[in-house]
Formats: sequence, C-alpha cells, structure tokens
Amino acid sequence: MMIILRPGTTEDKIAQLDEFVRKTGVEVQRIQGQDTTILGLSGDTSRIDPGMFDIFECVERTVKVAEPYKKANRKYHPQNTVVKAGNVEIGGNKIVVMAGPCSVESEAQVLSVARDCKRSGAAVLRGGAFKPRSSPYAFQGLGLDGLEMLKVAGRKTGMPIVSEIMSTEYIEQFERDVDIIQVGARNMQNFVLLRELSHIHKPILLKRGLAATVEELLMAAEYIMAGGNDQVILCERGIRTFETYTRNTLDLSVVPVLKRQSHLPVVVDPSHGTGLWWMVEPMSKAAIAAGADGLIIEVHNDPPHAKCDGQQSLTPMVFDKLMGSLRMIAQVEGRDI
Repeated sequence: MMIILRPGTTEDKIAQLDEFVRKTGVEVQRIQGQDTTILGLSGDTSRIDPGMFDIFECVERTVKVAEPYKKANRKYHPQNTVVKAGNVEIGGNKIVVMAGPCSVESEAQVLSVARDCKRSGAAVLRGGAFKPRSSPYAFQGLGLDGLEMLKVAGRKTGMPIVSEIMSTEYIEQFERDVDIIQVGARNMQNFVLLRELSHIHKPILLKRGLAATVEELLMAAEYIMAGGNDQVILCERGIRTFETYTRNTLDLSVVPVLKRQSHLPVVVDPSHGTGLWWMVEPMSKAAIAAGADGLIIEVHNDPPHAKCDGQQSLTPMVFDKLMGSLRMIAQVEGRDI
C-alpha cells in the first residue's frame, strides 16, 4: 500500500501521518520525489482500510500495490540498491565478475585459480566448500576445511569471497568468514534458512530455484529483507525446462524483468545456466547486454580432472580471453568491468 501526499505537505504533517500509520503495526518507508512524497507501507496491510487515512488533509490518495513483495519492490525503492562486499560494489555502473572453482579441492588449487582470476580482472573469488549434489555418492565438498582454504586464498589475493551455505548450523561461521553468502537454487525456498539470514548483516547472493517464477524469487528475497537484511543480490542460474541439450535453460529475459520489478542487483550464472564451458562466453556477453550487474563464472586450472562440474568450467587462459571480450561489451553499454 502507498499513501501519496499532496504537493507542499509540511514535515510536521508528514511526521504526524507517519506516526499514525506505524500504530497500525506496519513499517513505513518514505519515498521522496521532486514534487511528491509517498509513504510506502510494508508488512501485513491486509487489515488496513485505505479510507482510514482520509482524515488527513495532506493525503491525496491511497493506492494498493498488487505485488506481494514490498521491500524488494521498485515501487517502494525507485533507486537501484548497491550492495557492498569489502571494497567491491555490486549494483552500480561497474559490472562485477565473480570467478573461481565450483568446489575447493586443495589450498594450492584454489589459491592458484584465485590469482589467475584476479590477474584477469575478477573482483570476487567464488568457491564451494559445501556442495549440494544430486547424487549422494558425488563429491560433497571439503566442508569447513574448504571454507578455510577459500578464506586464505581470498586474504592472500585481496578478493572478497562468496560461498554457498546449506544449513543454519553454519551461519555463525559464514557470517564471520564469508563476504557474500550464497543461497543455492535448492535452498531458495528454505524459509527457515532465509529467516535466519535475515537477521545478519552480510550480503546474500540468492539464486533462482530450478522452477521458480519471478514472484517466487522476489518473495524469497522478501523473507531475507523482512528481518532487516536488505543486502540481497538476485542471481539467475537457469531454470529446468523440457530441453536436455543444456544443463538448464538460462533465462536471460528475466534480467530486464527483475530490473523493472525490483531495485536489487542482478547477477547471472552462465556456468550452471548452460553446463557447457563453450557457451559461457556468448551467454556472459548476452547477460551484460541484457543489463546484468554481474556474472558468476566457474574457473578451474584442470577442468578434465575437476571433482565437480569440470565440463562447465573455464581454464584460466580461456577466462582471461573472455574478460577482454566482456570489457568491450560493457563499454558499448556505457559500463565498466
């Protein structure tokens, strides 16, 4: 629900209305335009009668917002949100590339890949310590040991790190050691986990579920934001369709949709989105052209012998070439990498 005020409404009248609205049990967010002031109401507004605000002369009209997500809604927050992780800003004019191995395999491996990725221009080091795999017999990651190796590599290269969390039991560890906490596709609607992450103050990279709609993705973001954590990054990583040639169907049309519906930064994962290393380059270029704020790309120093997802990983040499191409695409779009 949005309360649109009459032009020229004084600060004391806005304050009186703000106090009255908050007594109904909802949160109020002020949206200040050049000539108009709007109060956005978030929370449970179903029991609020819009007519109750007519007693205030400063109210021009009240509008109900159809979308169930409020805090993630661009109508409540017209300006783009910029999420900060260390010295890296995601959501601004600079396109942020996150790169690294799908899974941390050893300290030497992740450090070598990290150095190569940084040399090529990557800003954030990605790496999996806990791996949710379809098969219980597949490599499940090195757990906390892998997370420590990733942290060391990030510290030695000066890169913020992003890694996936799978359980609430590791939140304290992730909050302390990880710069961007990733919620994977399989956990996008793990509402217990989302609620716990809403109480910490770390950026959350929220991946779209295998068959999630735009609204379901934004409602998952709303869970995190409702508890007070507004540092959410949305990630398109492909959805499941009838097509089997690629691992998933990378839905790049969702990028402009999310940018229109929400103020949150949008990142694209062309590695999981296609499952084929040779498709990462064209899909990365297309993602930037579609308006993505960042990319998350898998890089491995020896893909044929990778313990996880080697077929979709780039070698450092191929990644370096890709970064050169992406800079040209970004320049065309008036952005930097």
